[in-house]
Amino acid sequence: MAISLIIQTIVTGLAIGGIYSLMAVGYSLIFSILNFSNFAFGMIIMLASFMGYFAMTRLHMAMGAALFMAMAGAGILSFINERVAYSPLRKRKAPPLYFMISAMGTAIFLENIVYATIGSQYNAFPQIFKVPTMTILGASLGKMDLFAIIFSIVAILGLNYFIQNTRTGISIRAASYNSTVAQINGVNLGYVIGLVFVLAGLFAGISGVFLGIKYMAYPNMGWITNKAYVAAVIGGLGSLPGAVAGGIILGLLETFVSVYVSSTLRDVFSFSTLILFLVIKPSGLFGKYLEEKV
Repeated sequence: MAISLIIQTIVTGLAIGGIYSLMAVGYSLIFSILNFSNFAFGMIIMLASFMGYFAMTRLHMAMGAALFMAMAGAGILSFINERVAYSPLRKRKAPPLYFMISAMGTAIFLENIVYATIGSQYNAFPQIFKVPTMTILGASLGKMDLFAIIFSIVAILGLNYFIQNTRTGISIRAASYNSTVAQINGVNLGYVIGLVFVLAGLFAGISGVFLGIKYMAYPNMGWITNKAYVAAVIGGLGSLPGAVAGGIILGLLETFVSVYVSSTLRDVFSFSTLILFLVIKPSGLFGKYLEEKV
């Protein structure tokens, strides 16, 4: 019984950690280029969750089609977010703090738009699998959890391949190291930044749908994604491997605390871990310390 509970807890923790990793990758991508924390990203995730929900309930789409629609919609919204809220600041060479203030204002605006148009109710996704669980070694495992783990791994590996092995990916890495030198060497910084926001939006779409299936879709769910920011800080802001590691660590930590300690203390452990890293290792597991980043 104890072994089956441990297996079930690990699988659940990996599923939640996979979702956190997807969100943390989006945070880290943007941070690596513009050197600020895009708190509006959580609201893009929330809107993606609603896109997936309405696609499945109103348009009666299958999960795959709804997921694709949410990814495309979130990618477009993320691109618009950059062009409207951040591009004018970037062109004026505003300090990172101004970007963060603009991001917070955008987040509040998007959340209140949803409250005014959709309402404050919680919206449950339809059942994805006819039989939602399967038994392995005596442990009852959710099929959706297993699917989330596999899909998260595939998506993150795909992004890593793109970043490491394509010409555009090399341009993104060059801009993240030194945008001025990258521009001198012919990198179109405006194009690269727009592409980074689109990529972050695609990951927001995936995580938004998975998050909605697991916890339902509701207007202030965007603030739950602060956990992804915690994961990004633990792994090291701006580091994609760090975002993945931080997400998995946080997901497993929260799940084990919920099962073996108390679910009410889950957030206490999560944010205590954040404080611990900020005090002992502020650059995170894989990040590098840069004072000017906010």
